Parts: sequence; structure tokens; C-alpha cells
Amino acid sequence: MHFFLLLTFNTFYNLLLVLEARIQQLQSDVVLDVQHKTDIPKSGQTVAKGTSKSQPSRWMEKLTQERKNKLKKQTQQTKLSDKIRAAVSSPVTALEKRLNLQVSDWTSSSSEEHLQEGNEAVACGDIQLSICSYLEACVFVGDIERAQRFLLSQHRVMSRRRLLNTGVYNIMMRVWAKKGTLNHIGRIFILLEEAGLKPNVGSYAAALECMGRNPNCSPKEDSLSVDDLFSQCVFRQDERDMLLRAIRVVEPDYQPRLTLDMNQGSSALVQDFYAQRENHTYPKLDFTQEELQDRFKRQLSVEQACTVTIDSVETAKPVTENMEKMRRLLAEQRTQWQKVLLQALRDCKLILANTNTKSYRLNLYPYLCLLEDREYVDIMIQSVSNLPPSGESLKILARDLGHRVFTKYSVRQKHQNQTVEKLGSIYSMYTDLLAKDTKVYDVLPREQWCKLEMEHSSGPTLQGGEISWPYIVTLELGTYLVDLMVKNLKINSDILNPAFERKLIPILYHMYTFRSTRQIGFIKPHPILTQMQQEATETKLTFDSYVMPMMCPPVPWTTVKFGAYLLTPTKLMRTVDGATQHELLLEKCQNLHAVFDSLNQLGNCAWRINKPLLDIIISIFNDRGSDKLDIPPPLSEAPKIPHFNPQDPNYTASQKAQLKREVINAKKKCSEMHSLRMDALYKLSIAHHMRDEIFWFPHNMDFRGRTYPCPPYFNHLGSDVTRAILVFAEGKPLGPKGLDWLKIHLVNLTGLKKRSSLQGRLEYANTIIDDILDSADKPLTGKKWWMNADEPWQALACCMEIANAVRAPDPAKFISHFPVHQDGSCNGLQHYAALGRDVIGARSVNLMPCELPQDVYSGVAQQVEAFRARDAESGLMIAKVLEGFISRKVVKQTVMTVVYGVTRYGGRLQIEKRLKEIDEFPKEYIWDASHYLVRQVFSGLKEMFTGTREIQDWLTESARLISKCGHTVEWVTPLGLPIIQPYHRTLFHYILIFVYAWAFMSFLRRPDTVKQKNAFPPNFIHSLDSTHMMLTALHCYSAGLTFVSVHDCFWTHAITVDIMNKVCREQFVALHSQPILQELSNFLLQKYCVPQGSVLGFLIFSLHQALDSYSNNTVGPIFTVQGTVAQAVQW
Repeated sequence: MHFFLLLTFNTFYNLLLVLEARIQQLQSDVVLDVQHKTDIPKSGQTVAKGTSKSQPSRWMEKLTQERKNKLKKQTQQTKLSDKIRAAVSSPVTALEKRLNLQVSDWTSSSSEEHLQEGNEAVACGDIQLSICSYLEACVFVGDIERAQRFLLSQHRVMSRRRLLNTGVYNIMMRVWAKKGTLNHIGRIFILLEEAGLKPNVGSYAAALECMGRNPNCSPKEDSLSVDDLFSQCVFRQDERDMLLRAIRVVEPDYQPRLTLDMNQGSSALVQDFYAQRENHTYPKLDFTQEELQDRFKRQLSVEQACTVTIDSVETAKPVTENMEKMRRLLAEQRTQWQKVLLQALRDCKLILANTNTKSYRLNLYPYLCLLEDREYVDIMIQSVSNLPPSGESLKILARDLGHRVFTKYSVRQKHQNQTVEKLGSIYSMYTDLLAKDTKVYDVLPREQWCKLEMEHSSGPTLQGGEISWPYIVTLELGTYLVDLMVKNLKINSDILNPAFERKLIPILYHMYTFRSTRQIGFIKPHPILTQMQQEATETKLTFDSYVMPMMCPPVPWTTVKFGAYLLTPTKLMRTVDGATQHELLLEKCQNLHAVFDSLNQLGNCAWRINKPLLDIIISIFNDRGSDKLDIPPPLSEAPKIPHFNPQDPNYTASQKAQLKREVINAKKKCSEMHSLRMDALYKLSIAHHMRDEIFWFPHNMDFRGRTYPCPPYFNHLGSDVTRAILVFAEGKPLGPKGLDWLKIHLVNLTGLKKRSSLQGRLEYANTIIDDILDSADKPLTGKKWWMNADEPWQALACCMEIANAVRAPDPAKFISHFPVHQDGSCNGLQHYAALGRDVIGARSVNLMPCELPQDVYSGVAQQVEAFRARDAESGLMIAKVLEGFISRKVVKQTVMTVVYGVTRYGGRLQIEKRLKEIDEFPKEYIWDASHYLVRQVFSGLKEMFTGTREIQDWLTESARLISKCGHTVEWVTPLGLPIIQPYHRTLFHYILIFVYAWAFMSFLRRPDTVKQKNAFPPNFIHSLDSTHMMLTALHCYSAGLTFVSVHDCFWTHAITVDIMNKVCREQFVALHSQPILQELSNFLLQKYCVPQGSVLGFLIFSLHQALDSYSNNTVGPIFTVQGTVAQAVQW
């Protein structure tokens, strides 16, 4: 007879009968001893007297006190401003008065309640995550007693018990399950009942796992099913095997029935892509299966180490006597600092471990035990080495330190949970899909990985299981480490100048600085340390492992929590620090397969280094750099900072003021030059380290859905220099038209012939073939034609590729690794023109067939020139001054960014910068000219794109009303990706609960109306832009193409440019054939509309009417001519 077990909230009673006797015996033991006498100090503070190492540093006390004073002042100002607003009214129309009164009533009552409820919910979620991470840390270091004591202390107080959820109790259940102590699990079931919580599948799985470890315990037979336990639970180590053993006591032949989710997508845009695969030809990588497996092992070793040390490209410099001296001094000091920090850390841990505390407060002690002491010290020393001379924000430095600890801890967790071995096994089988020496598959990487996981489900679960740390935990741990560094790292004052008096001075200082109008804490290195580091010019650079490209293809994204790196934790969606709304929305999504598959396609592209070009760039970098070629010069080229005595009576007040300005400007210039130089050093050093390697860039996305490579420094989204030294690892023959596309691409990189046809550009390239070949053969000693291009380094790389191709015996058979770009014609305006069915605007951005490609920037410049000529005839002085100075370059940036929300103020600054670059333009007229031109540019765009401004206004007004009523703006892309804008402003603070020794504070956060409404139009367009890119990526992959993107700029091999162009246009038409604005309106109504008669319902209904009115005037098909797909990319 076939028996099943069904373990649900209502039917688990029968299974728990086994526990009943013991549970009844334990009823009297529920009130347990939780009087643990420890008192957790604040970060950097203890109650122990006479111990200098644990006393709070003055800067931390000052920081805490000023924070309290500032928040108190903000509260008072908020109350005062409310009174002022109530007393002052502005003349408005009767309708506006009534509407504003209704909105005011709403925001002062229901909205405030909604805000408070929402903020409390977010704060409670953060606290639950903090509690879970604390318990996990205690369990990881083996301090089970501390974890159990903390859970019970939280449970016994009602005000804290309400913050707990079933997942918190399950952490301890898993601990006792591994120990096989059924009585402890019984107690926790009682605690769950007392807390008013119901056990979930994780609770039942722990109980059954415990029974599986006890041969004398067995679940009771019943005709029920337990498949949900195996499909919904996350397992570690041998938990799954123990659960299965317990169930097989009842049913020896039981096998979990797991099903693969074949529901590929509800979006109409991708239904055919997943359903009709007869003609799909998924590409293979140019590696054997054995080579890919070896590469996996290399990448695994890199991520297990968590850091990578590489040679700096500055090692080519001759080592001077002073450099040798500084390197020796730094090495000696770091050895001493390591000893000092190691002893300080051990002393602090000893104090924290033995300090009396209220048991319900979290302690940093478990977080300081997750790694070896020396690993914490190495992290701190690395941070000191990477600190810029101008210093770093305390918040950013603390966040980075905490994040490094978390990354190492996550890798250790994966080892402890035994997931590394299983990952290696599944990845080895996964390479069968990618390798060139295996059979051809008709499935996508994500599908194959999920299938392999399901087929090899025994052992630990790969996806999830590790609890991420909330931002507050990362920040506080990092702050504690910064405090250790500030208090303990010192240096002799006479180390560089023996004439000085010898005394120990700190190498790091805490100070305050201003960012805009905000005062922030800053950690700055002592000038002695900065001088030593700069003069040493050290030969080694140490990076976190995630900074480097991967040595093997990334793990495919299969869920919102699993993908990209092998061991390093990676978020699917990048968010601002502390934001959790995006993660919650993603976890609720039922289907993001199209998004996952497009990210996997981008990540599977293999790259290699263009070594000849890299060598040229490094030679210029190590010489004196070149501003013209965008290679930052060394600090030796920086302006000297003038020195003067402010007390010198020989200077007048105006001279002192002038000298102070010169000092400030010189310091600012030096700081900017150092930042640019170090950025270039990192990129070139990583490229040099990878010069003989094949590598990959895993991808994730921002909150709008725009995709980015995960390695932050070196990737194809970088500058002209970085893009030029990257080529595809796989080469393909040029074919009959490939050489022509290389030549056209070169002309595009020069910035010339913008309004010429493809044939015209090709003819121009043929006329300058001698310059092209000269540039390739003698880049630094010849005519240097390539240096005048808009993108000089990419142009030089293209010259070299063309030279190699034309000199080949048969250019059509020449194997090219060079990526050819197809860039959008002001992509934002393309989407607006398509949304508004704006024929005139569509023609100017190449959405309509034309004899010659159109250039919207030149078109706007011509229109502005017409306005100027008209005004000059009318006698306007500034219009006369501007004669001959209005060009495409002057207006381009403003035209390009106006679609992304640039204001007139921002546009004026952009035009002002362009005018300053014109030597002949009279400087005294720059202010008036920039004001005049920005008005004309906006007027010209309004005439050319009639529908664009109307759509922008509708989106802006929608966001204003939504945020006015206390909501953040959300929407869903056509591929089903949820988007939420993370713009808030803090009104006042209140104490929610003391979870840590420091106060765990929450903030009442209201949506920032100004940012919400200004950002909605550009962010919405960005989300459409990313949707189009993802659709193009999917269909290029199914056609066997190599495809990568830089947002709206698509790259592929020269031989496949025509195919990619066709796919790009087809997917643009498919996207805008959807009722995008109508679906957005419906979503806003459903999301924000409340019962009829309410104010918000009235507002949203008004918006809906406005959209209906607009939609009635903008009907029509997407632009096509006699069945020919519209032009969607620039020629």
C-alpha cells in the first residue's frame, strides 16, 4: 500500500503525536533562565574601567551627540514649517484650492498613518533580518548557548516577541535537529504557539530531520504527502538526507517528486521565443569541456581566497633609491600595524565576550569571531592602503569594511554547508551545454542548470539559505573596525624627517566635511602616510575577488538570489544602501525568466585583451600620460600647491583671499588627478594581469532594469581606453561585407560624416585608407590621424584590425575578434517618438525610412540657428554675438539628456561648458549666451517632438500626485520586471526598539515628491530601453550571435551586423506594438486607486481621464513602410 505524508499547518497534528509526551513534560520548563549578565557596549565602548582600549573615542561620542542634536533640530523645524505653511496661503483658482485642500487632508491623516505603518513594517523587517543574521553568526562560530539565550530573551517580552517570525525560531530548530535533541525542538514548537505563529515547512522539516538522526523516533503513519517539504525547503549539509530517512521509516520506497517549472513567461513579447524553438541555434563556446572544468577550478580558488594580488603596471618604472626606501619603510610599518591591530582586536573581543549585558541586546562579539583574527587585520590594512589622500567618507569606509567581512563569511558558510562540492559537481555537468566538443542542446543555460539541480537534488540546496546582513549590521561592524584603526594605528612623527621631535601620531584622523549642504564624517590619512605611499609607487595591488573578471562562464541566474559568481554573494538588482523594497518586489515575482536569460546571455560572452594596443597605452601611462588621449598624467604633473603665511602682514586682505582660492583650487586639482590616475592604474593593471587569459563579465542590473557588468573597474562599459583593449575571445571570418562594416564603424568612431549614407561613409573610409594604414603601422611616430577621432583609442584599434584584414590573402576569410557597434540615434527620443506616434520626431531619430540617416543633434542645431538669425534681425544683442558659434557639439549633450529629465538649469550648465571650450567665443557673454541657447534648445525640441513633452508632462504629474499621497512610484516593465523609485526624504526619527546596545532607530520616510516626479519620465524610458535590449539579446542568442550591449549601443562581430540590425528593429517594433501607456495607466489605477469617493481615487481617476484624452489623439501603428521594419538604430 502506498502511504504519503501531508505536512501542512492544519494536518501536522498527527505527526506531532510522537512528541506529545515529551512536550507535556516540558510545559513547566518554558520559563527558562535568561538572566545572562552581559552589557553590550556601543561600538568602540565598554563599561570596563581602566581599560583604555575599550573606552569610546572622542570622535565617536561627538558623532553620536551631533547626530542626536541634528535629528532633534529637524523635528523642531518640521513642526515650525507646518505652522508656517498653515499660516501662509497663495492665490490659486477655486479648483486648485479645493484639490489642494483635499490632498492636504489626505496627507495629514490617512497618508501619515500609511507612512507610519509602512515605515514600521520596513523597520520590523530590518530588525527581523538583524536578529536572523545575529543568530546565524552565533551558530556559525559554535556559540549555541548565546544564540538560544538571545532567542528566549526576545520571546519572553511581548514588545520584542511581536517582531519575531517563524523563520527566527526555525534557525534554532535546525541547530537542535543536527544535534538530534528532540526535546529542544518540542520547546520551540511551544514557543511558536505562544507567539501566535504557525509552523511552516521549514519547521516540520527540522522536526523530521531530528527524527531521522534518532533511530528510536519515527513519524506516525498517515495517508498524506510531503513533497512540499522537498520543493520549498532550503537544506544545508545532510539535512535533506536526514529528512528523507525519517520519512522512509513510514514509507521505505518514498521518493520526492520534484517538477521543473516550465512556465516560461506570461509576457506576450516572449511567448513565441520560448514556445517555438525549431529554428533556434544556441551558440557554443570555443572551449572543450575539460578546459571549462579546469577554468572552474581556477575561478573557485580565486573566490575562496576572496582577494587577488596583482602586479601594478607601474612596475616598469626604474626603481630609485627613494622608492626603495619608502617601500621598505611601509613594509616595516605594516608589519608593526598588523601586530598592534591583532592585539587590540583580541583585547576588545575578550572584553566583549565577558562584558555584562542585557541578554535581549545584540552583541558584536559573534561577528568578530566569524573569521580568523588575522583576516580582520588584513582587511583593515588593505583599507588603509586603498585610502585616497583626500580621505573617505566614514559611512562608505565602514560599509566597505563590513561588506568585506560579510563576503568572507558567506564563502565560509558555503564551505560549512557543503555546497561547494555540489556546486562543482553540477557545474562540471553544466559545461556539457557550453563546450564545443559535446552534443548540441535545445535548452537555455538557466533551464539546463535547473534541470541538473533537480536531477541531483540530494545534499544541500545551492540556491539561498545564507541570510544576508541588513545595512545597519554591516555599517556598525565596519564602524567598529574603523574605530580600532583610528585609535591604534600610529607612526613616528620623525620617520621622514629626523629633525622633527619624535612622538607617536595617528595615521588616520576623523574629521568633518561638507557634501553639498550636509555635514558628514570623514576619515583622512596623515600627510606623512600619503607621502610615503605616493613616493613608494608600490608594485602590487590587492583587490577583492569580485573586482576581477571571471576565469570561467558565470553561474546562470536562476532565481533572484542565485547567479553570477561561484561563491561571492551577488545581488540581482543593485540598490541604494539600506533599501529593501526592490528585493521584496523581486521575491514576489512569479516569473522573471526572460530577464534571467538575457543577463545570462550577456554574461556568457567571452573576452580577451587586445595586447598590442594595451602595450601602447601602458607606455604612455608610464611616461607622462596624455590629456588629449584621456590617459591621466602622474601627480608629478599636478600644479604645485602655493604656501603662504596667513599672518604675514606683507599680504593685503585681497591678496590673502586670492592665495586661499589658489590653494583650494590646487588641492582640488591634485585630488581629481589622483582619482583619475588611480582609476586608470586599476583598469590597466587588471587588463595587464588578464592579457593572456580568456575571461567573462557576470551581469546584474540597476533598479530600472539597465544591465551592468559586476566587476566595477574593468569592463566594456568603461571609457574609450577600456573599450579599445577589449575584443571578443571568439573570432569569426569577416565574410563578404565584414570589411565594409569595419570601415563604416571606423568612420562612426571619428564623429565625421554623421549625415552621410552607409555608402558615403564607406567611400570616405576608402579615400583615407593611407591614413588608416599609417595609424596602424606607426601609431606614435606617423601622421597620428587616429588621435583626432572622437574615440581615438577605439579608432586606433579599428585601424589595426582593418590593416590586418586588407593585408590578408583573402579578407573575407580573415578571422576577426573585433566588436562592431551599432548605436541608437538618441535612443530616449526614439522611445518617446514611438510612444507618441510622432511622425516628425520619428523621422529625425531614424525611425522612418529616409534616403540619408538623420542626425537629431544637427537638426536641433539648425533650428536653434534659425531662431538666432530671427532674433538677430530683431536687434537682440546676444543673438548677434552667437553668430557662427552654434554647432552640433554645443547642443548635443543638452538634446541627449533633456529626454532623461535634465532641467533648464542643468542644460544651461552643459551649454556653458561647451562655450568655454571655444577659444574664440567672448568669455564675458558666456552667461547670457548659455541662458539664451538653453531656451532655444527646449523650444526647438518642443516643435520637433510634439508628443514627447505631453507624455513627459503626464508622467510627471502622475508621479507628483502619487508621491503627494505618501506612495513611491512603481511600475512593471513589459517583461514583467517590477520597478520602484528609491527616492525618499527623512522627516523625523523615533526609537522603535533597542535591539543593539546602540539604539536601533527607524525613520519616518516620506517619498521625495520633487525627485519622484522629476525622475519618473527618464526612469520609465530607461526601463523601456532595457526591455528592448533584453529582447534583442534573447533573439540574437537564439540566432547564434555573439551579442553584448552598452545600454542602447549593441556590439557583435562584423559578419553578423546585418542580422543583429534586423533583430534590433524587429524587437523595437514588437515592443512598441504593445499598448505600453495604456498598460501603465491600468497598473497605476490598480496599484494606487482606493475605494470610490476618496481623494486618491479622485486623483488617479483624473490621471486616467487625462491619459484617455491623450491616447485618443495618438492612435496608430508603429512606423512601418510597406511591411519594411522601421529603422531603429543609427546607420
